[in-house]
Amino acid sequence: MDSQNTTAKTLLDRAKTLRLHTGNLVNRTHLKKKCPCSPSEELRDCIQATLSDWLSTTKVSSKDFSDTLDCSIPEATDAITPEEREEVKVSVKLFLCESGQSSIRDAVEMACQTLAVSQLDSVIIAPPGPSEGDSQSLTHLQPAWEELEALVRSQRIAAIGTSDLDKDLLEQLYNWAQVKPSSNQVNLASCCVMPPDLTAFAKEFDIQLLTHSDPKELMSAATFQEAVQEGTQDLSVADWRLEWVLRYSIIVKSRGIIKSKGYLVSARKTSP
Repeated sequence: MDSQNTTAKTLLDRAKTLRLHTGNLVNRTHLKKKCPCSPSEELRDCIQATLSDWLSTTKVSSKDFSDTLDCSIPEATDAITPEEREEVKVSVKLFLCESGQSSIRDAVEMACQTLAVSQLDSVIIAPPGPSEGDSQSLTHLQPAWEELEALVRSQRIAAIGTSDLDKDLLEQLYNWAQVKPSSNQVNLASCCVMPPDLTAFAKEFDIQLLTHSDPKELMSAATFQEAVQEGTQDLSVADWRLEWVLRYSIIVKSRGIIKSKGYLVSARKTSP
């Protein structure tokens, strides 16, 4: 236990970026048995368990130390074979914890690499909330949307969607965007019935309305640090901040069932 703790401390001390892949949650037995109350709780459990499992199975030598620490469980990965690619749909929701278009490209590239695909079928963006006192606006959304459009043009993404936009903001985005939103997620906790004006607009312009139960902030900085502390046996992690979280689902088209799902997480160290 002590040697593992030393290893973890050395790895985290040396690294500037932490990239974590939970693997297929459908297959991870001890995570399947738990019934998380919320998406936030599920993510917290996944980060803690992945770090713990990774540290208990990883043999580290001095040549392994690098700026980027990649944590994943090899047997739990979700690589899609070329033979099955046509049979499945890869759907993604990307939660940005801070502004920065490079985060979007990094997340999409990591997802394509992890899942062994050249293109994601759909990506829904959940940008960071506006500053306190401000409301979400088109100006706030534009930088992230432009990066998604570039990824559609480079054929990394087939379709892009939004989350929690009301009718007015969705219409503004639709009129401005070169690549139109194909979907908009609505949080049923804040509105148990779809607003009629939103429904009418979405129908007219062929935008799919979906529902979700994600909180406005998927994971707070404090909760992320708690999960890392537990997974690495109470190391000091105060200087790590969450950059983005990508949740993916691999769906068998013909049967409509989820073959696998998981999270990719990126965090960066704030201190020099």
